[in-house]
Amino acid sequence: MVSGGDDVQAALRTAVVAGDAIEARRLLARFGVEPPLDALAHAAAAGSSLAVELLVEALDGSGVVHRFVRASLLDESAVDDVAQDVLVSVAGSVHSFTGAARVTTWVHRIVRNRVVDHLRRQRATVPLPPEDLGPAERMSSIIATRATVRDVLASLPDPYREPVTLRDVEGLTYAELAQRLERSVGTVKSQVSRGRALVAAALRDPGTTPEDATP
Repeated sequence: MVSGGDDVQAALRTAVVAGDAIEARRLLARFGVEPPLDALAHAAAAGSSLAVELLVEALDGSGVVHRFVRASLLDESAVDDVAQDVLVSVAGSVHSFTGAARVTTWVHRIVRNRVVDHLRRQRATVPLPPEDLGPAERMSSIIATRATVRDVLASLPDPYREPVTLRDVEGLTYAELAQRLERSVGTVKSQVSRGRALVAAALRDPGTTPEDATP
């Protein structure tokens, strides 16, 4: 934790409530590798779309989701996909976070469920019905088939709008995305994962769009 962490957390809460993404990110950077996940989760559960965005970024950037998935899954090649499913689930269900346990405990339960989903899909010999698909697969399906989602995509924060649109609407591979956007494959994968999670959160609450997360 940073020196004066309580004061910084208080300032962070104020910035989140005010919807000041620039100030919130500046304050978050002071926490380094130990972002205040519980504070962000509480704010997200209370309805702050900015807090949802910051929570997804913090979970992804800290590596905690990938560590949990890697510890529960032997198939290293599937870690990124399952971690993406987890981020989508977090964004889509954070309204149910009660704070009864630490957010990392809550996320770990989601990881276990998404790992089970992955293993079930691997064992399946016929296409799974929509209700049995993982969150990321459902997101890809929704984005490919529902024109209304284009409005949500259009309101995504700038770093995520183009990567998600190119991946899930136009069907580019991650390698093609990286070349088109002149970014690394790892960067575009992360941006697609975070963007999909924000779309999932916006679809859960039709009155809120990812644009609400920007100042």
